[in-house]
Amino acid sequence: MKVEQDKVVTIRYTLQVEGEVLDQGELSYLHGHGNLIRGLEEELEGREEGEIFQARVPADKAYGPRDPEGVQVVPLSAFPEDAEVVPGAQFYAQDMEGNPMPLTVVEVQGEEVTIDFNHPLAGRDLDFEVEVVKVREATPEEILHGHVHEGGHHH
Repeated sequence: MKVEQDKVVTIRYTLQVEGEVLDQGELSYLHGHGNLIRGLEEELEGREEGEIFQARVPADKAYGPRDPEGVQVVPLSAFPEDAEVVPGAQFYAQDMEGNPMPLTVVEVQGEEVTIDFNHPLAGRDLDFEVEVVKVREATPEEILHGHVHEGGHHH
């Protein structure tokens, strides 16, 4: 069966950036519903079960370019008192609508904290090695909800 719109696809993948392995694993997703980064979903389109391939996903089809305005300096007092505010620490802020916005601490200088709202992989090309493990028809409920229901299959 081919990978196409409304199919449930299970892949095994390894993600590398500049030769360093950042992530690997297996996941199932509903194809054509924006559940993967756009560039990887495009690379999977039309592939067959059992196929293994390499894909380079450019930054603009992954997490987008880095936004210099995403880097800001805030007072240390903006963090909870018991928080460990150190470079590399990740926190969530809220936007005006109350949606969570992940951020990473870049630098701490006295009472000033430099934070970055950019995704850690923004501005970077991603290299994937992917195996298409399984392709199946999605249930009407999965299509309606726009994602895989884990009880519907086994790993």
